[in-house]
Amino acid sequence: MSVGLDGRLVLFDLDGTLVDSSPGISSSVRHAATVLGLPEPTPTQLRAMVGPPLQDGFALVLGVPAADVARAVAAYREHYAAGAVLDVTVHDGVPDLLEALAEAGVILAVATSKPEPFALRVLGHTGLLSSFATVHGATLDGAVRHKDQVVAAALAAHPGGHGPVLVGDRSHDVLGAAAHGLPCIGAGWGPAEDGELEAAGAAAVAAGPADVLSLLRKMG
Repeated sequence: MSVGLDGRLVLFDLDGTLVDSSPGISSSVRHAATVLGLPEPTPTQLRAMVGPPLQDGFALVLGVPAADVARAVAAYREHYAAGAVLDVTVHDGVPDLLEALAEAGVILAVATSKPEPFALRVLGHTGLLSSFATVHGATLDGAVRHKDQVVAAALAAHPGGHGPVLVGDRSHDVLGAAAHGLPCIGAGWGPAEDGELEAAGAAAVAAGPADVLSLLRKMG
């Protein structure tokens, strides 16, 4: 057992960090764009839609007017729930990382901006669900969707966990963790643009899942 890691709370983002969910997300975004009569999203826009809250993505990335965001979300979710939600693959090295952390006595939880019912489906489908003590996600009504909100829920669920850290792949993960005074280890294998995680203030950036354990040990 690794000294200093027993009882430590490590929160994981889901999309882009634990799994590559971009195929299902992209196809659902394209479906929503078609329903709303929007231009075909560019590859850059589709990449930017992976991670942030869905409502924010449509408004800020695709420029959907505020009055149409709810319709875009509904169209997206109709397509996503019908099967695209399961168009995911687990990133190489993630199962080994989770196993190593569990063996070290780390408390593992998920904190994601994906709606919790979808997060549970993805984790169950990929076989990752049993690795986590708890899963915290957005609500379907959008009242809870930002990273700082789901991080707060995870922290409240594990008051005994010490030295909490978030592992995430986008700038909003870093900022959501910072809102609670948590360091964030950047998942450098995710869809973040070059320098995005560092610019947001990530404590460190892991090139691959195998590097996360050593970075946690160095953080003390």
